[in-house]
Amino acid sequence: MSNDLAALEEWAAAPLRRLQPQQRRRLTREIAYDLRRRQRERIKGQQNPDGTPYAPRKPQMRRQQGAIRRKGMFTKLRTAKYLKARGGTDVATVGFSGRAAAIARIHHYGLRAKVDRDGPQYNYPRRALLGFAGERDDIADIILRHVTHG
Repeated sequence: MSNDLAALEEWAAAPLRRLQPQQRRRLTREIAYDLRRRQRERIKGQQNPDGTPYAPRKPQMRRQQGAIRRKGMFTKLRTAKYLKARGGTDVATVGFSGRAAAIARIHHYGLRAKVDRDGPQYNYPRRALLGFAGERDDIADIILRHVTHG
């Protein structure tokens, strides 16, 4: 995966040097928004970046009623309020902000954390929320479109 990023960076270096800082900022913002959309769709589909499904929720001892259990996981985390996309002159970033970042980190790495503030600890299964998997060609298309069309 890091080879994909290095190859993309090497390929894109020459055309990006010719762009003005304002144009690079616009390009990185477009890349970041596209990456956020792709991450959001993948999270909605309950898939890790490698395409494997998320580990299912822990079965409950008592039958759960209500909509929370019937909906997919991370419905609020994937909203634009928490999943931020930013583009600068040299970087495009997609990540979580605020308290959502701490929650996302626990699930992303499968850490041990308290269920509630005063509740028991639980070993959360690893569910990778963010990842770079196969977006290299899409990013290259955005760069080409931006460089050729201005």
